[in-house]
Amino acid sequence: MIKTDALIIGAGPVGLFAVFELGILGLNAHVVDNLDKAGGQCIELYPDKPIYDIPAVPECTGESLTKNLLKQIEPFKTSFHFNQRVNSVIKNKDHWIVETSDNIKFETPNVIIAGGVGSFEPRKPPIQGIEKFESKNLFYSVKNKNNFANQNVCIFGGGDSALDWAVELSKIAKKIYLVHRRDDFRAAQHTVDQMKEIAKTGKIEILTNFQPKNFLGTDVIEKVVIENNDKTIKEINVDSVLAFFGLKMELGPILNWGLNLDKKTIVVNTENFETNEKGIFAIGDICTYPGKLKLILCGFHEAALAAQECFRRARPDEKYVFRFTTSSSDIHKRLGVK
Repeated sequence: MIKTDALIIGAGPVGLFAVFELGILGLNAHVVDNLDKAGGQCIELYPDKPIYDIPAVPECTGESLTKNLLKQIEPFKTSFHFNQRVNSVIKNKDHWIVETSDNIKFETPNVIIAGGVGSFEPRKPPIQGIEKFESKNLFYSVKNKNNFANQNVCIFGGGDSALDWAVELSKIAKKIYLVHRRDDFRAAQHTVDQMKEIAKTGKIEILTNFQPKNFLGTDVIEKVVIENNDKTIKEINVDSVLAFFGLKMELGPILNWGLNLDKKTIVVNTENFETNEKGIFAIGDICTYPGKLKLILCGFHEAALAAQECFRRARPDEKYVFRFTTSSSDIHKRLGVK
């Protein structure tokens, strides 16, 4: 059981700024995200798209904004838990017991939901009964590439993730089968060129105009059945399957946490952005209140006010004194400023 002052669900810009606001108050936080890296929507949906409404930053990209936010919280040595989601949140007196999909448990007085418009969930192959293969040899992300050493790996997809891993895993796998439903790829051109060069050696076999038809095997996938646009069927012997069909956004388990919902958003107050459950906060695009604007800068404001209440809950015996970062020696010390 990990004890922490706050657990933040979502590592997008608003979740990262919440780490900062908690940190300057002397509170530690752990962050859980369903993706394999920080950045949320900014990284997944528009890493190169210009953002113009961050105060004092005339223009930045989702990627540069994320990098700067991560740099800002470096002094706090925050623990991130990627590639997993929060499955359950259970009340225990004035604390919450939170469990993730990797069976990691946290005990905390504060849960901050900063999940954008929900968690990113993988789009799965349209094949019935594939759940029994998941986490055995069917995966939607790569946690440890060495698990695929000396294997025959079938990768589905034509975007950056599929091609990046085809190239990377070709260095250690026995063979990579890259299956895509079209001839053209949506990945960076240099990665496409690199993949095609490797294909000339036989380490990667490119199978375009094919889609998954069936997965055969009792406990694990042993054969992948794919179908060409002309209805030709092909079977591939595999050790593992990686499916990169993109992501969809869902509220997921949040639906079962007893929170007041308005469609796909969580209702909060505007004093501290707490939900109807004491100690559970919602900030960023996932929360709603009268006058709500879905802007990153609004999420930053919400994070700052939520952090104040988190302090009161995490340090009930300490008197809170508001301090400006420009003049507080305590804050300077936490930030490593001399």
